[in-house]
Amino acid sequence: MGEEEILKSNNSEEEEKIILMENKEEEGGLHHPYAFHVSGPRNVSTPNWRDLIISSWKDGNYKRSVIACFIQAVYLLELDRQENRTTENALAPKWWTPFKYKLVQTLVDERDGSIYGGILEWDRSAALADFVLMRPSGAPRAVLALRGTLLKTPTIRRDIEDDLRFLAWESLKGSVRFNGALNALKSIADKYGSTSICIAGHSLGAGFALQVGKALAKEGIYVEAHLFNPPSFSLAMSFRTIGEKAGFVWKRVKSMLPLNSENQDSTVQAATSISAGMRQWVPHLYVNNSDYICCYYTDPDGAEDSQADKENTRPCNGKFAAKLFVLSKGKQKFFEAHGLEQWWSDDLELQMALQNSKLISRQLKSLYSGLPPQQTQSKLQ
Repeated sequence: MGEEEILKSNNSEEEEKIILMENKEEEGGLHHPYAFHVSGPRNVSTPNWRDLIISSWKDGNYKRSVIACFIQAVYLLELDRQENRTTENALAPKWWTPFKYKLVQTLVDERDGSIYGGILEWDRSAALADFVLMRPSGAPRAVLALRGTLLKTPTIRRDIEDDLRFLAWESLKGSVRFNGALNALKSIADKYGSTSICIAGHSLGAGFALQVGKALAKEGIYVEAHLFNPPSFSLAMSFRTIGEKAGFVWKRVKSMLPLNSENQDSTVQAATSISAGMRQWVPHLYVNNSDYICCYYTDPDGAEDSQADKENTRPCNGKFAAKLFVLSKGKQKFFEAHGLEQWWSDDLELQMALQNSKLISRQLKSLYSGLPPQQTQSKLQ
């Protein structure tokens, strides 16, 4: 072979190697749009020794971003399963390992075999390897993360089935996922205590997280909850609104009638029960005003909010409240406004709106109605 032919042969071999390496990277998910380094947060630091002095987890923006990443990991656990990804090229682990957490359990829907949730625990071994000698203050020992609807052929049927369940009845208790999530949350509460764990979800997953958290709260176990784009509309809610208007007229008439002492005592007792419960469980809701699925949480209940910028919220005037964080970016497309990625965005500007939301008041009122007045916090705390 001549010198030119030898050089051409060597160059073609090098080009083939480069193409093979690029294909391998593509197969390994290095350039996948859902890869952590592609679409993950840019300015969220990983735990280090400085967190032992000033914990990043005490910053609400940091906690919100990391927990949203955990929920994204659950979406990717199911996508990894559907696309037959292996340990070497799986996308999901990159969304929890930077924060020194590990996956200890997946929640699987027995109807279609899909993954809809996961339990992530603080990874002490990984933390020690980076000289993080202990869990930073504010970092949960375990997080139960629940995904929302995934519009893929293997999962769409069961996901939509639960979406319609909520739309019709405003309840998810009939779903197998509700029982699975409730049992999983109870198990980590038994293991770590309710003050060291949290539950989080996005969209349909936020609906499950809210109702599972409420179910545990009725047992006296109060768990931190982070709900991203929770569903806020249902047919049952619409019918209930009509009934409430009729009920309001009846209450006005009833208030004009004399109240006997027995009814008065029961009214005071119920008020005491509710006021005691309201101080215990205050979920965090993250809502985009342009998202028609969750925007009804911002509807006021008719009273002005005098505590809009206070972190420690207390219900006022007998109303129920939550930590409601509202994102307003003007008109947005639905998938952008409802997406999970916005909650770890660098330019995120949230308004803490702790007004008496009509929907929040209804949700939490149903939680505390009927509680015995002497009920105390569970021993799990």
